[in-house]
Amino acid sequence: MPPLLITILKLSVVTVLLCSLAEAVVLSLRRGVNAATGGYDWKAAGISVFDFLVREYPLRWLLPLGFWLGWMDWLYAHRLFTVRMDHWSGWVAAFLAQEFCYYGYHRAAHRVRWFWCTHSIHHTPNQLNLSAAYRFGWTGKLTGTLAFFLLPPLLGLPPRLVLVLFTLNLLYQFWIHATWIPRLGPLEWLLNTPSAHRVHHASNLAYLDGNYGGVLIVFDRLFGTFIPERAEEPPRYGLVHPVHGHNLLQIEFGQWKALWQDLRRARSVGEMLGYLWRPPGWRPGGGDTTEELRARAAAATPLPTTEPAAPLPLATP
Repeated sequence: MPPLLITILKLSVVTVLLCSLAEAVVLSLRRGVNAATGGYDWKAAGISVFDFLVREYPLRWLLPLGFWLGWMDWLYAHRLFTVRMDHWSGWVAAFLAQEFCYYGYHRAAHRVRWFWCTHSIHHTPNQLNLSAAYRFGWTGKLTGTLAFFLLPPLLGLPPRLVLVLFTLNLLYQFWIHATWIPRLGPLEWLLNTPSAHRVHHASNLAYLDGNYGGVLIVFDRLFGTFIPERAEEPPRYGLVHPVHGHNLLQIEFGQWKALWQDLRRARSVGEMLGYLWRPPGWRPGGGDTTEELRARAAAATPLPTTEPAAPLPLATP
């Protein structure tokens, strides 16, 4: 592994925490510290820091990558191809493969309830700022996040390189969790930017389930999930049913508790599988999925009435 990458990863933890602290101080000076009136929410930032430190230290030791890394190593040992990493084309292939897998993971994390129970924790902050970038929850290794990254080793990409690129992907996304960075012109067509990510974190009905990219936004454009930020619809952050207060256990495990309650109420195996693998909000006979919410909103919106067009004046000779 290139020494530069190792150095970046070692310095990233301190850099991320210091940058988010600097932003917190500046925003507090500009907006105040009363979260109820739009000031910086220091308690929410503290929860994000605690989530981050627990995940990066005790959980890293208690829940190692051994299981998934073992599968990645096995697939790489039985790879279909061998990608040359001593040529620039190998690095480009590794980057694009990781980006594609991340898009697939991130889309599933919003569209499959099992994965959403972990990923929703990242969306619980009702303010978008740099501290929200590292609130990921504690159950990702258990729910199978890395299962989405098993394909690159099979195609000939070294597993540890794939994991490093995944880490760099997440590190890139740190800076795009900002509301004070404007649109970035032509870069909006290629990269995941703060504007694109503001839409992703928004709970507005028009913005739900879009902009899943990591570094690139091109897969969203290719697969029809890109949603642009619109000036007439400011993003409203948090969950559709927001988490109020700062109860750490509710934030970390509230979605898992709700899933367990739904599974206990299920009347058949089919319903149990639906609660697990269908989109968040699914219910037998109708629920609150994104599609159902949009359909109800469309049905409740009255059709615009149009006055009959005035006749054109007769031509005069």
